[in-house]
Amino acid sequence: MRTPKDSVVQRRFKEAVQLAVMLGALLFALPLRAKTVADFDPNLDYSKYKTYAFLGGIENLVSMLVNPDLIDIRLHHSVSRELDKRGLREVGPQQNPDLVVRYWANASTQVDVAVTGNWGPYGAYVGGYWGFLYNDVSASSQREGALVIDLIDPKTKNLAWRLYIVRKSWDLDKVWKKLDEELAKAFDSYPPSDAAKEDKKKERAAHPPKPE
Repeated sequence: MRTPKDSVVQRRFKEAVQLAVMLGALLFALPLRAKTVADFDPNLDYSKYKTYAFLGGIENLVSMLVNPDLIDIRLHHSVSRELDKRGLREVGPQQNPDLVVRYWANASTQVDVAVTGNWGPYGAYVGGYWGFLYNDVSASSQREGALVIDLIDPKTKNLAWRLYIVRKSWDLDKVWKKLDEELAKAFDSYPPSDAAKEDKKKERAAHPPKPE
Protein backbone atom coordinates (compact mmCIF):
# COMPACT_ATOMS: atom_id res chain seq x y z
CA MET A 1 0.00 0.00 0.00
CA ARG A 2 1.41 3.37 -1.06
CA THR A 3 1.84 5.84 1.76
CA PRO A 4 1.87 9.67 1.51
CA LYS A 5 5.60 9.51 2.28
CA ASP A 6 6.16 7.21 -0.70
CA SER A 7 4.29 9.64 -2.95
CA VAL A 8 6.46 12.56 -1.80
CA VAL A 9 9.67 10.59 -2.41
CA GLN A 10 8.55 9.53 -5.87
CA ARG A 11 7.52 13.07 -6.78
CA ARG A 12 10.85 14.51 -5.65
CA PHE A 13 12.73 11.81 -7.56
CA LYS A 14 10.74 12.59 -10.70
CA GLU A 15 11.41 16.32 -10.28
CA ALA A 16 15.14 15.64 -9.81
CA VAL A 17 15.25 13.55 -12.99
CA GLN A 18 13.43 16.24 -14.95
CA LEU A 19 15.82 18.89 -13.64
CA ALA A 20 18.83 16.78 -14.61
CA VAL A 21 17.45 16.31 -18.12
CA MET A 22 16.81 20.04 -18.48
CA LEU A 23 20.30 20.95 -17.28
CA GLY A 24 21.85 18.37 -19.58
CA ALA A 25 19.95 19.75 -22.57
CA LEU A 26 21.04 23.26 -21.65
CA LEU A 27 24.69 22.29 -21.44
CA PHE A 28 24.59 20.57 -24.83
CA ALA A 29 22.83 23.61 -26.31
CA LEU A 30 25.53 26.05 -25.16
CA PRO A 31 28.27 26.74 -27.73
CA LEU A 32 31.71 25.45 -26.84
CA ARG A 33 34.28 28.16 -26.18
CA ALA A 34 36.79 28.34 -29.00
CA LYS A 35 40.35 27.66 -27.89
CA THR A 36 41.92 29.69 -30.68
CA VAL A 37 40.49 32.93 -32.06
CA ALA A 38 42.03 35.25 -34.66
CA ASP A 39 41.22 38.94 -35.09
CA PHE A 40 42.50 41.25 -37.82
CA ASP A 41 42.13 44.59 -39.56
CA PRO A 42 39.92 43.89 -42.61
CA ASN A 43 41.05 47.05 -44.40
CA LEU A 44 44.70 46.10 -44.84
CA ASP A 45 46.50 44.78 -47.89
CA TYR A 46 48.45 41.93 -46.31
CA SER A 47 50.41 41.26 -49.48
CA LYS A 48 52.58 44.29 -48.70
CA TYR A 49 54.05 42.56 -45.64
CA LYS A 50 57.22 40.81 -46.74
CA THR A 51 59.45 40.84 -43.64
CA TYR A 52 58.99 40.56 -39.89
CA ALA A 53 60.99 40.88 -36.68
CA PHE A 54 60.33 38.96 -33.47
CA LEU A 55 60.21 41.22 -30.41
CA GLY A 56 59.34 38.59 -27.81
CA GLY A 57 57.07 39.02 -24.80
CA ILE A 58 56.27 42.05 -22.73
CA GLU A 59 56.93 42.19 -19.01
CA ASN A 60 53.33 41.29 -18.12
CA LEU A 61 54.22 37.71 -19.00
CA VAL A 62 55.98 37.30 -15.65
CA SER A 63 52.54 37.24 -14.03
CA MET A 64 52.02 33.76 -15.47
CA LEU A 65 53.61 30.69 -13.97
CA VAL A 66 55.73 29.94 -17.02
CA ASN A 67 59.40 30.20 -17.86
CA PRO A 68 59.66 33.36 -20.04
CA ASP A 69 62.85 32.16 -21.74
CA LEU A 70 61.32 28.79 -22.61
CA ILE A 71 58.11 30.19 -24.05
CA ASP A 72 60.09 32.86 -25.93
CA ILE A 73 62.24 30.25 -27.68
CA ARG A 74 59.32 27.97 -28.51
CA LEU A 75 56.99 30.71 -29.71
CA HIS A 76 59.74 32.30 -31.78
CA HIS A 77 60.31 28.98 -33.52
CA SER A 78 56.59 28.31 -34.10
CA VAL A 79 55.62 31.79 -35.30
CA SER A 80 58.67 32.01 -37.57
CA ARG A 81 57.84 28.61 -39.05
CA GLU A 82 54.30 29.72 -39.91
CA LEU A 83 55.25 33.13 -41.31
CA ASP A 84 58.09 31.61 -43.33
CA LYS A 85 55.59 29.19 -44.89
CA ARG A 86 53.63 32.21 -46.09
CA GLY A 87 56.59 33.80 -47.83
CA LEU A 88 57.65 36.27 -45.15
CA ARG A 89 61.30 36.64 -44.19
CA GLU A 90 62.64 37.29 -40.70
CA VAL A 91 64.93 40.27 -40.17
CA GLY A 92 66.28 42.09 -37.14
CA PRO A 93 64.18 44.70 -35.30
CA GLN A 94 66.54 47.43 -36.59
CA GLN A 95 66.21 46.38 -40.23
CA ASN A 96 62.92 48.16 -40.93
CA PRO A 97 60.63 45.10 -40.81
CA ASP A 98 57.18 45.31 -42.35
CA LEU A 99 55.72 43.59 -39.26
CA VAL A 100 56.86 43.09 -35.69
CA VAL A 101 55.74 40.08 -33.66
CA ARG A 102 54.96 40.42 -29.97
CA TYR A 103 53.24 38.16 -27.48
CA TRP A 104 51.69 38.66 -24.06
CA ALA A 105 49.25 36.92 -21.75
CA ASN A 106 46.07 37.20 -19.75
CA ALA A 107 46.63 35.20 -16.60
CA SER A 108 43.48 33.68 -15.15
CA THR A 109 43.80 35.80 -12.00
CA GLN A 110 45.04 38.95 -13.72
CA VAL A 111 42.68 39.55 -16.62
CA ASP A 112 41.81 43.03 -15.37
CA VAL A 113 45.43 44.14 -15.07
CA ALA A 114 46.75 42.65 -18.31
CA VAL A 115 46.91 46.05 -19.95
CA THR A 116 49.11 47.63 -17.28
CA GLY A 117 52.89 47.73 -17.42
CA ASN A 118 55.50 48.86 -19.92
CA TRP A 119 54.32 48.27 -23.48
CA GLY A 120 57.16 50.13 -25.17
CA PRO A 121 56.42 51.86 -28.51
CA TYR A 122 53.29 49.81 -29.19
CA GLY A 123 50.08 49.93 -27.18
CA ALA A 124 47.96 47.11 -25.80
CA TYR A 125 45.34 47.43 -28.57
CA VAL A 126 42.39 46.52 -26.37
CA GLY A 127 40.15 49.41 -27.38
CA GLY A 128 38.49 50.55 -30.58
CA TYR A 129 37.42 47.78 -32.93
CA TRP A 130 39.89 45.44 -31.21
CA GLY A 131 38.01 45.77 -27.92
CA PHE A 132 35.03 43.56 -28.83
CA LEU A 133 36.96 40.33 -29.25
CA TYR A 134 39.47 41.19 -26.51
CA ASN A 135 36.68 41.65 -23.97
CA ASP A 136 35.02 38.42 -25.10
CA VAL A 137 38.22 36.39 -24.75
CA SER A 138 39.17 38.06 -21.46
CA ALA A 139 35.80 37.20 -19.96
CA SER A 140 36.08 33.59 -21.09
CA SER A 141 39.61 33.21 -19.74
CA GLN A 142 38.92 34.24 -16.15
CA ARG A 143 39.31 30.62 -15.05
CA GLU A 144 41.91 29.81 -17.66
CA GLY A 145 44.62 31.81 -19.37
CA ALA A 146 44.96 33.43 -22.77
CA LEU A 147 48.15 33.80 -24.76
CA VAL A 148 48.02 36.65 -27.27
CA ILE A 149 50.25 36.90 -30.35
CA ASP A 150 50.27 40.27 -32.13
CA LEU A 151 51.45 41.18 -35.61
CA ILE A 152 51.98 44.95 -35.63
CA ASP A 153 52.75 47.36 -38.44
CA PRO A 154 55.72 49.35 -37.06
CA LYS A 155 55.34 52.12 -39.62
CA THR A 156 51.79 53.01 -38.63
CA LYS A 157 52.05 51.52 -35.11
CA ASN A 158 48.71 49.83 -35.75
CA LEU A 159 47.80 46.25 -34.98
CA ALA A 160 47.34 44.15 -38.12
CA TRP A 161 46.51 40.64 -36.88
CA ARG A 162 46.04 39.05 -33.47
CA LEU A 163 45.77 35.46 -32.26
CA TYR A 164 44.29 34.34 -28.94
CA ILE A 165 45.04 30.87 -27.57
CA VAL A 166 42.98 30.01 -24.48
CA ARG A 167 44.02 27.09 -22.28
CA LYS A 168 43.31 25.83 -18.78
CA SER A 169 46.87 24.66 -18.23
CA TRP A 170 50.11 26.49 -18.98
CA ASP A 171 52.48 23.69 -18.03
CA LEU A 172 54.45 23.96 -21.26
CA ASP A 173 56.13 20.59 -20.89
CA LYS A 174 52.70 18.94 -20.89
CA VAL A 175 50.70 21.10 -23.31
CA TRP A 176 53.24 22.48 -25.75
CA LYS A 177 52.64 19.92 -28.50
CA LYS A 178 48.91 20.63 -28.47
CA LEU A 179 49.44 24.38 -28.20
CA ASP A 180 51.84 24.29 -31.15
CA GLU A 181 49.25 22.40 -33.21
CA GLU A 182 46.58 24.97 -32.33
CA LEU A 183 48.91 27.81 -33.28
CA ALA A 184 49.72 26.23 -36.64
CA LYS A 185 46.03 25.67 -37.40
CA ALA A 186 45.16 29.23 -36.42
CA PHE A 187 47.76 30.64 -38.81
CA ASP A 188 45.81 29.03 -41.64
CA SER A 189 43.70 32.20 -41.47
CA TYR A 190 46.73 34.40 -42.24
CA PRO A 191 46.60 36.29 -44.47
CA PRO A 192 42.82 36.78 -44.24
CA SER A 193 40.86 35.89 -47.37
CA ASP A 194 38.61 38.40 -49.10
CA ALA A 195 35.57 36.56 -47.74
CA ALA A 196 36.99 36.68 -44.21
CA LYS A 197 37.62 40.41 -44.59
CA GLU A 198 34.00 41.00 -45.60
CA ASP A 199 32.76 38.98 -42.63
CA LYS A 200 35.04 40.94 -40.30
CA LYS A 201 33.74 44.24 -41.65
CA LYS A 202 30.20 43.10 -40.88
CA GLU A 203 31.24 42.01 -37.38
CA ARG A 204 32.86 45.36 -36.67
CA ALA A 205 29.87 47.23 -38.04
CA ALA A 206 27.65 45.24 -35.65
CA HIS A 207 29.99 45.93 -32.72
CA PRO A 208 31.31 49.50 -33.10
CA PRO A 209 33.77 50.84 -30.53
CA LYS A 210 32.23 52.20 -27.36
CA PRO A 211 32.71 55.94 -26.83
CA GLU A 212 35.50 56.87 -24.45
